[in-house]
Amino acid sequence: MAILTLLLLQTASRKDKSNPTITTDRISRALGDAVVRVWGRLPHDLQSQLFDEVVAENEEMKGHLAVLLHEKHPRTKAGIQARAIVEPDSLGG
Repeated sequence: MAILTLLLLQTASRKDKSNPTITTDRISRALGDAVVRVWGRLPHDLQSQLFDEVVAENEEMKGHLAVLLHEKHPRTKAGIQARAIVEPDSLGG
């Protein structure tokens, strides 16, 4: 994991000469988006490590990040969707 991070940081620190719009921010965003897409398939210890790493640098994001990731995780997503279903009231209205 450390080697992958190092390679990504080295690549991100330089702009691609063939495409000057590829920046560190775009690479970080793309990597973050990919992590969110596969979050539920990552091992729990890796999820915890990534979550802790983000929160260590951005404490104010902790609650928002937890909600976002729970919405993306297959185990917790079903419960969130079930609570969102509107039930008719007992008076039939």
